[in-house]
Order: sequence, then C-alpha cells, then structure tokens
Amino acid sequence: MANSKNVFTATDLNLETEVLKNSGLTMVDFWAEWCGPCKALGPTIDALADHYGERVKVYKLNVDENPNTAQRFKIRGIPTTLFLKNGEIVDQLVGNQPKDSFVTTIEKHL
Repeated sequence: MANSKNVFTATDLNLETEVLKNSGLTMVDFWAEWCGPCKALGPTIDALADHYGERVKVYKLNVDENPNTAQRFKIRGIPTTLFLKNGEIVDQLVGNQPKDSFVTTIEKHL
C-alpha cells in the first residue's frame, strides 16, 4: 500500500531479519486494508520515509496478513506506529496522528 520506495513491508516471516536487526531507528506502521484511518495515514508515512531516507527505516505491516507480529507487540488498535531501536520499542503513536507528532517522536530518538 506504500507509494514510496523508502517504505518496506514487514511480515511475520521477516520481522527478525529485517526489522529487529536494525540498530538505528526503525518505524513500523501496523495497518489493515479495511481501516480508513490507516489509509488516511499512508501519505504521511510515505512523506516521512522520503524525508528521513536512510536515517529511519520505515516498514508497514498488515495486521490481517501478519497476526503473530501484531499479537507479539500487543497491537490493540490500528493504526499503531511503533518506533524501535536495536529491536526494542522506544516509543509508539496510536491513531492517525498529525505529521508533526511523528516528526517530534522521530527527532527525539535520532
């Protein structure tokens, strides 16, 4: 669903190797195809990925297709965006937050 080449897909299968191995700041957007707020957040996620480029690794994870990861991180509502460093959660935003909220959270952890 991403429209940016800087947004990658996270899955139950590649979580360990692609997401948790990153030592820098990693952002994971938990979403679903049927979720209106998730779709509305999509352009913000794309813009952040393009703006931060190599400094922040950005992933989208479809909770319907990857229930194990959503359950592992106790995702109760979507959209939820987790921010990880060295495989550990350092922050999260729940809901369709304004872009400024994401920028503030990212800058705090860079």
